[in-house]
Amino acid sequence: MKKLIILSLAAVLLSISSCKKYLDIEPVGKVIPTTASDFRALLNTGYYGFPKHKALLALRTDEFFLKETSDDFSAVKEIYSWNDVNPDGLTAPFPYLAFYKSIFYANEVIVDIDAKAGVSAETAQIKGEAYLLRAYANFELLNLYAKVYNKATAVTDKGVPISTIIDLEQTYPQASVEAVYTQIFADLAAGQQLLNVEKWDAGLNYRFSKRAAQALAARIYEFRGEWDKALTAAQNVLQANNALEDLNAAGSLLPNNYTSKENIMSMEDVMDSRTSNVGVISDHLLGMYNQANDLRFPMYFGQSDGRYVSQKGNSSALKITFRNGEMYLIVAEAALQTGNKDLALQQLLALKAKRLKPAYFQTEKNRVSALSSADLLKEIYAERERELALEGHRWYDLKRYGQPELKHTVSGKEYTLLKNDPRYTIKFPKEALANNPNLQQ
Repeated sequence: MKKLIILSLAAVLLSISSCKKYLDIEPVGKVIPTTASDFRALLNTGYYGFPKHKALLALRTDEFFLKETSDDFSAVKEIYSWNDVNPDGLTAPFPYLAFYKSIFYANEVIVDIDAKAGVSAETAQIKGEAYLLRAYANFELLNLYAKVYNKATAVTDKGVPISTIIDLEQTYPQASVEAVYTQIFADLAAGQQLLNVEKWDAGLNYRFSKRAAQALAARIYEFRGEWDKALTAAQNVLQANNALEDLNAAGSLLPNNYTSKENIMSMEDVMDSRTSNVGVISDHLLGMYNQANDLRFPMYFGQSDGRYVSQKGNSSALKITFRNGEMYLIVAEAALQTGNKDLALQQLLALKAKRLKPAYFQTEKNRVSALSSADLLKEIYAERERELALEGHRWYDLKRYGQPELKHTVSGKEYTLLKNDPRYTIKFPKEALANNPNLQQ
């Protein structure tokens, strides 16, 4: 892909607006970084510019229906009806170049920090984070614009272009899914060797740490169905800190709050004002909860104009990338997939105990403990839907777990996303095709 990042470094840096007051993220203020603090600021710009695509993805799922009186309705109605081929000009685009801008900043750090700022524990940490940010950006690009991972076809399935160097004249051909994963794993390994911060305090936890790198590894292996590796990585995360918010306790926080005891990393805006304004919680999602006894229900959802809306996002304090609740569910799923039903049950119940009223938990414990392995797997999927609601997971889970048929109604007309519909893979946006008309899916 010619000129993958069209703007020069200087032009990009000058175009970045000042950052919101959140988690001490400060965009870079210099064009040519030479010190560790300069490179930290450069990488912060990559963190800050990471796309807010998951807010749009949520509108393609069964978590929302649209409030058609909202001013934002016209920007998302085509996304909600899965009209990706010929959406009208008002439709909000899914990001593409924004990912490569974050990768661009990561590349600059990786290539230049040692020579310009020297080798130290501080520069090693920054460089390690850059590898992890690049890995995560490529992982998200794959999940948006490529087919779900299939070991048998990944070598030939079309992926996305890989950028690891800073050369505006370089051509960036579209790589296969497996080739992109090879790059992701190489970056993950390189980053983990360099990272020396186990965890960041709240306020700096938008950055990758050792625990966050392990959490990313757990999610990647889960998405690839490599259950032994997913289990090990998720257990490593929880070995360092397995705390969960106890929603039965006074003063408990939303689990996705960046100051929560179960927080691992808070970089992403998984909800935004547009989605919050136009999205009303679907009957399907509301029906997933025992509304009287599941303590997540009144914390996750509030009422506006007689309808339930999200209380989990559209706030700087509720940015989220990884947290312990997800890791418990990865351990449960991976354990069951590797034949350890007892561990799967143990992890699932440990999570439920912190989310349900005590009497109801005992009822749930008896019910879940009697499930067959097949039904327990379904219960783990259902718990993912409840626990991780509105945190950017649902579209990917639908895509990975059978690609079911969905129906949405817009202005009285019903639209259907068929089972295994090709639209489970997002179309490359116009900005991508303008730079590389040869992109294929």
